[in-house]
Amino acid sequence: MPPIVSIVGKSDAGKTTLLERLVPELKARGYRIGTIKHNVHGFDIDHEDKDSWRHKQAGAHTVAISSPKKVALVKDVETEETLNSLATKYFQDVDIVLTEGYKQEDKPKIEVFRSQVHETPLCKGDEHLVALVSDTSLDLGVPRFELDDIRGLAGFVEQRFLVKSSQVIR
Repeated sequence: MPPIVSIVGKSDAGKTTLLERLVPELKARGYRIGTIKHNVHGFDIDHEDKDSWRHKQAGAHTVAISSPKKVALVKDVETEETLNSLATKYFQDVDIVLTEGYKQEDKPKIEVFRSQVHETPLCKGDEHLVALVSDTSLDLGVPRFELDDIRGLAGFVEQRFLVKSSQVIR
């Protein structure tokens, strides 16, 4: 199973923006990246009146959409899948899984904290916090990176969680 690192923070802290910048930096270093977005409110990726949406509306338990370059799966579940289960089932072909959210999980966490948006960080005292990305000099006892230091953060992730791609036989 690939390592799992969660990008966490309070609402509007910049988690998605950080991932949008971190993923291409790690990819440029030769790694295959998987991402999982956690949404506690539920979601819908199918579009109304499209064939796959109609299949689901007709009562299909599982619907797959397949093309020469992509595949998507919509499946009813009794309970939410765990991160480990998702990584084991769907992410065996990547070097690392970066999640957005999953702040309650016991996975390594990188918190995004912007002082102009929130008064206090989310993970203060969290034993799974491994790094802080922030616009302040706040010390939480873990490495801290400026919001725009994507290369530095990618280097940290690479050193801590990844094997150099030159050492991996693909």
